[in-house]
Amino acid sequence: MRDEPASPGIGPQGGCSPLKTGGRLTPEVARLGRLWRAHRSSPLLAGKRTDTRRQEIALFESWLGPIVEAILERPDGTLSPGHGRLLAIREAEGNREIWAAAGALGEPARAYVARLLAIQELLSKLPRER
Repeated sequence: MRDEPASPGIGPQGGCSPLKTGGRLTPEVARLGRLWRAHRSSPLLAGKRTDTRRQEIALFESWLGPIVEAILERPDGTLSPGHGRLLAIREAEGNREIWAAAGALGEPARAYVARLLAIQELLSKLPRER
């Protein structure tokens, strides 16, 4: 189930986040917000809920989403140490399984996963909290 599309500077209940109240919106965080909004407004993957390939992609999305949302809410757009560690572990594990699932499900799934992986890559390039 999806919530309203995320937007940099807009808090979960529609209030302003620190980015809107004085924080600096970097080009990277702005791009992250655009990609996340595009992703959240795209249709969910079609198919049976019991399809393990679809579940693999949904699991990855549910893992990535809270990290993105946290970045969009931070006043400086930095990655917390905990989220940085999670991303490092994920990058070390690789994305073979999610790409295999997307490939087996066809073009809509490949585009969906490509966007998620672009978001993950952008997250890994954000500055870390000091």
